[in-house]
Amino acid sequence: MGKRRIVVLGSTGSIGTQTLDVVRQHGDALEIVGLAVHGSVDELLVQARAFGVRHLAVGNEALADDARCDEVRELVRSLAVAASEPDDWSFGVGPDAVAALAQLSEAEVVVNALVGAAGLRASYDTLAAGKVLALANKESLVVGGDLIMPLAAQVDAQRRAAGTAPAVGPAGALMPIDSEHGAIYQCLLGEDAREVSKLWVTASGGPFRGKTRAELGSITPAQALAHPTWNMGAKISIDSSTLMNKGLEVIEAHHLFAMPYDKIEVVVQPQSAIHSMVEFTDGSVKAHLGTTDMRIPIQFALSYPERWAAPVAPLDFRTLGTLEFAAPDTDTFRCLALARHAGEAGGTLPCVMNAANEVAVAAFLAEQIGYLDIAACVEAAMEAHERDGVQTVESISQLQDVDAWARVTARAWCERAAR
Repeated sequence: MGKRRIVVLGSTGSIGTQTLDVVRQHGDALEIVGLAVHGSVDELLVQARAFGVRHLAVGNEALADDARCDEVRELVRSLAVAASEPDDWSFGVGPDAVAALAQLSEAEVVVNALVGAAGLRASYDTLAAGKVLALANKESLVVGGDLIMPLAAQVDAQRRAAGTAPAVGPAGALMPIDSEHGAIYQCLLGEDAREVSKLWVTASGGPFRGKTRAELGSITPAQALAHPTWNMGAKISIDSSTLMNKGLEVIEAHHLFAMPYDKIEVVVQPQSAIHSMVEFTDGSVKAHLGTTDMRIPIQFALSYPERWAAPVAPLDFRTLGTLEFAAPDTDTFRCLALARHAGEAGGTLPCVMNAANEVAVAAFLAEQIGYLDIAACVEAAMEAHERDGVQTVESISQLQDVDAWARVTARAWCERAAR
């Protein structure tokens, strides 16, 4: 069997760079055929040279006339000539160029590590093209789960019909990269979903676990970016500190595993050794434990249904020490409760919640609003949308319109709060 050919969208971010590290360690089984970044052109050049990638994209349209893009174009052209395939290369700038990579004919798997709502289109295009989606972009399911999951089911059916699905277990059209959902996915292998009584999504609690609202009032961006156990990008680090990250994961779990919200709970597990758990009707609980390194769930998403040699040192239970558990403080960390409400209400409300959160987090990082203002901004946008009337999700264009409205609403709120 040949190498599994992969496109990585968001290749210079935390998940993207760790995906490339997994490919380095398993070069006999994996090959990178496409890379996309938002604006890190210099890093893209380094990656393309290292892996000999001839299909590249830069998402930021403002860079269309940047001289470095001419360098990228010349690089992929020269790589194609060196491979005796002078016409087999592509490079573009803008969202359409990124979307085109998701549909690249030779690609089998698309790793969607794009940040924010921009990842939804890439996820949709990947599945619409019949490819495997290795998903690290939370917003794809939070915002568009009603569109993405039916598409994934279609690709699963196609894979079974074509004989490309595993003989047993899920067909694997949508492989979650999040450590929590990857853990649940593995705990459910070989199990009957009807016998599941609860999904336990674990949370580290973030850097401010145990603090009061009064103590959070003066939190700075630098403090919020200092996650105790995971190395992540700025946006997701802030979301982890506010527990919005867990709220997004609850909504994702609802879509991924077709589980009602009353069967999904969040539990704080500060050591981050347990990545999530599944409880069954007979009282048994399966827990997925491992080193706190994203290369493990990334690798499983790419190797499924096989398991390959560990990309990192395994967990040593003799030195692990104690495991702690606690209920999340949803009164202090309002974002978790807001996200759960958005998920339960459904329709376009999660889209509004997500867009408002992106705007509020950016405003906080720019020191335009305070830390507690993040939740207040999200709540205000959600309430305004509920007053106007939550809509049933029908299309990506509809979600883009709702997203745009929510961003305008959230920015106006932040401007008022900054005065």
